[in-house]
Amino acid sequence: MINWTQIDTVLLDMDGTLLDLHFDNHFWREHVPLRYGEKYGLDMQSAKDEIFPRFQKAEGTMDWYCLDYWSQELDLDIVELKKEVGHLIAIHPFVIEFLDAVRNSGRRLVLVTNAHIKSLELKMDKTQLHGHFDRLVCAHNYGLPKEDVVFWEYLRKDEPFDAQRTLLVDDSLPVLRSAQKYGIAHLLAVHQPDTQQPAKNVEEFQAIRSFKDIMPD
Repeated sequence: MINWTQIDTVLLDMDGTLLDLHFDNHFWREHVPLRYGEKYGLDMQSAKDEIFPRFQKAEGTMDWYCLDYWSQELDLDIVELKKEVGHLIAIHPFVIEFLDAVRNSGRRLVLVTNAHIKSLELKMDKTQLHGHFDRLVCAHNYGLPKEDVVFWEYLRKDEPFDAQRTLLVDDSLPVLRSAQKYGIAHLLAVHQPDTQQPAKNVEEFQAIRSFKDIMPD
């Protein structure tokens, strides 16, 4: 699937790629509506009917990923609510082995996430994955999500890479299309970002079932 002789830099998404997306899906689809309903005296379905359209409106923008925005918008302490279900944060199989193999091969290994810095910190504290990377990059530092093709130019200036010799693994098809448009040559999707959901349609992209599929030589 990957010819490792053509790869110098590996860029990895966090949620759904390294970590089970079940945490995030449960948090936004179930836990936030539950707490919102408790605060405003709504049943679960009414709470979902009220907040889900607001989620959809923000999707693909920096607001969608910003915990401060949602804390203000919903008048809830989103970081504290995440901690309430923090036990659901889980690493996908073979992730640590893959990270160590990439680092040991001498390639540059960078985490590139749209997640808010407070979410990134919570998940790194829980998983201790940060020590396996050369660098962690948060899209909020650039003010643009990875879905925006200009994001990759900002990243390249900040974290120089040869697009023709870079591998990106991400569970988001809009992000992969953005990276493809920018010129990143090696792109892989993820078949099952959420282990509690069926495998997703990865459309035009090749995809991994686990990182065991692409261990470097």
